[in-house]
Amino acid sequence: MPETKQEDLKPAEAKTIATLERLRAEARAGGGAKRVEAQHGKGKLTARERIDLLLDEGSFEEMGMLKVGRGGALGDEGEYPGDGVVTGHGTVDGREVFVFSQDFTVIGGSLGEAHSQKICAVMDMAVRSGAPIVGLNDSGGARIQEGVDSLAAYGEIFHRNVRASGVVPQISCVMGPCAGGAVYSPAMTDFTFMVSSNSFMFVTGPDVVKTVTHQDIGFDELGGARVHASKSGVAHFVAENDILCLRDVRKLINYLPSNNRQSAPVLDLRDPDDRADPALDHLVPLTPTQTYDMGIVIHSILDGGEFLEVHADFARNIICGLGRLGGKTIGLVANQSAVLAGALDCDASAKAARFVRFCDDFNIPLVCLVDVPGFMPGPEQEHGGIIRHGAKLLYAFSEATVPRVTVIVRKAYGGAYVVMNSKHIGGDVVYAWPTAEIAVMGPKGAAEIVYRKEIAAAPDPEKVLQDKLEEYRSMFVNPFVAARRGYIDDVIFPRDTRRRLIRAFQVLEEKKTDLPARKHGNIPL
Repeated sequence: MPETKQEDLKPAEAKTIATLERLRAEARAGGGAKRVEAQHGKGKLTARERIDLLLDEGSFEEMGMLKVGRGGALGDEGEYPGDGVVTGHGTVDGREVFVFSQDFTVIGGSLGEAHSQKICAVMDMAVRSGAPIVGLNDSGGARIQEGVDSLAAYGEIFHRNVRASGVVPQISCVMGPCAGGAVYSPAMTDFTFMVSSNSFMFVTGPDVVKTVTHQDIGFDELGGARVHASKSGVAHFVAENDILCLRDVRKLINYLPSNNRQSAPVLDLRDPDDRADPALDHLVPLTPTQTYDMGIVIHSILDGGEFLEVHADFARNIICGLGRLGGKTIGLVANQSAVLAGALDCDASAKAARFVRFCDDFNIPLVCLVDVPGFMPGPEQEHGGIIRHGAKLLYAFSEATVPRVTVIVRKAYGGAYVVMNSKHIGGDVVYAWPTAEIAVMGPKGAAEIVYRKEIAAAPDPEKVLQDKLEEYRSMFVNPFVAARRGYIDDVIFPRDTRRRLIRAFQVLEEKKTDLPARKHGNIPL
């Protein structure tokens, strides 16, 4: 075979390079200038603009750029460069992250076979590499022209969501429409962001609702960001626009480890470990029924007062979020006295349970700040499944193997005391403030039952009740009773809470737990 001369290769090389550049240019152009302009007109960024904002500058490496759907040669009807999604990987503050971004300018970002294959490829590589997955969703839904193949394509993604769960963090950003079966991928990821101005999620849209139930309802009222953030609990975070949303995603990633075999990155905020806050000594009101803001305690004890609250607008009677102690990420669960007195209801229990399980998946130690008068009473809660939902939180804490430290700030009554990471369900260290009240029920109700005969026979029942109330408090409702039983490790001054928590986690850093062999437990879903 004669040797090929270098001169003969140059025209072929030039043609190959020209073809490659043309194909890349077509892919980068998305749906064309008019559709890009329409996207911007809605206040939305394009798929590639979103990736550029999410990742460190110049770090994005695209995958599958030239992939198209099934059919004939490029340019035939039904084929589109990139098939409506941009996929690849890059870095967030130097740490590797995999990303897919649906391109609404290309056939409405609809999902077909090739579209799904590109997403599945980055998900598979993320799991193999041990890096987080971020999905930027902006799609008209399943590609009708591909029929059942588009439904199969969704199933492939859903299956990978489940397989990646607890292995690498999964984050979804709903930045446009997300309807029908498409909603189940974000629902199975660890955190869901929504953009208040442009995003919505629902299984069935307003037209179907009107046909079936005869209700007239708009997109925002049915499945807008604010609805899912405050009522359904589907959205963990809401941002006003794409830019703020992607900034918040970067902030969240900074608190998280890359996978379940690593610890979260350490960030020194130069906040002394032994910093005390004397104001905490006077935070809890002397009147037991008076409320206060648990957020003050949280921001006081965490490094730099920085706290990323999760589900901030949903089930506000319990607070969940991420912060740092001594530079290390911790997950925090706290009863919010200022909302429903901090009682646990169905939504609060489910919200906290899912957060606890996430932290346990990714080696994030847990702090529990307790001020809980009990489970919310009433037929609405009972019929809504408070038994089942409360059991979720009990199960989640009891199952968690990460270091777990509890501080009982004030009330810890009844079964809610046990559920909120008590020693009896495996809490490693339990502290109490001097203001702590630990009992089967509140002092007034208990005194009325225990001393009912004396109160009924007294000439001044109210005075006797008050006397017996103080007697009951001194005998049963104080932290020292529980401390004598070994249920509390120490009664601490509120000002020292930060220092004691940091020290406890230092001791627990190498905690090991032996678990029985099993496939998995059966949490009461």
